[in-house]
Amino acid sequence: MTTPSTPEEDLAFMRSIVEGGAPKASYTAGIVYLSSGLLYGVQCLFHIGQILGLIRWPGWASLAFVIFILVATLGAIGWAIVYDRRNRVGNIGATKSMNAVFNATGLANLAFLTIFAVNAVRMENFAIWLFYPAVVFAVQAAAWFVAWQLKRRTWMLLTALGGIVTSITLGVLVENGFAYLCVCAAALFGLFALPGWIMVRDARAWSARSAAQV
Repeated sequence: MTTPSTPEEDLAFMRSIVEGGAPKASYTAGIVYLSSGLLYGVQCLFHIGQILGLIRWPGWASLAFVIFILVATLGAIGWAIVYDRRNRVGNIGATKSMNAVFNATGLANLAFLTIFAVNAVRMENFAIWLFYPAVVFAVQAAAWFVAWQLKRRTWMLLTALGGIVTSITLGVLVENGFAYLCVCAAALFGLFALPGWIMVRDARAWSARSAAQV
């Protein structure tokens, strides 16, 4: 036997359908985008500082910093997974469709990562690896375009268009390390961290509004 839902829970469920999905799902996704955008954006700034001679760390320290960024990003993703399971976050309506699209792009990115990494090492050509971020931005742009079609949020369309422009630009700049890093840093802050912040902000506003109305 399942526990009967309260009228307040039913109202919150119906409101989530009308407004496009569960706020907690958007909150956790937003945290992942915000944290990964900030962390990898800072890493790009770090490498820019190295090129300009502003940062002169020994090799082991630079490697430790890069590993820290990776571990912190994986930690944010792990936190999001645990948070969703503990809070039994359910996805419905447009949010469920959006999450399906972003999960699919994640699998595609994993395949691309393997392809580019293996061939960059095998062919001893780091430039091959630099095409990977360009592909990631293109795939993410496609996902954001689907999200815009589902929810019709202007910022989602702008994020999609920005991702396409960034992908093309990075693909052209693989031989110019400084310009490549500058574009990548700006895109990580503007197309990952900023959308993540918007998702977190909207989820909190949704929760506050729901609490006030119930």
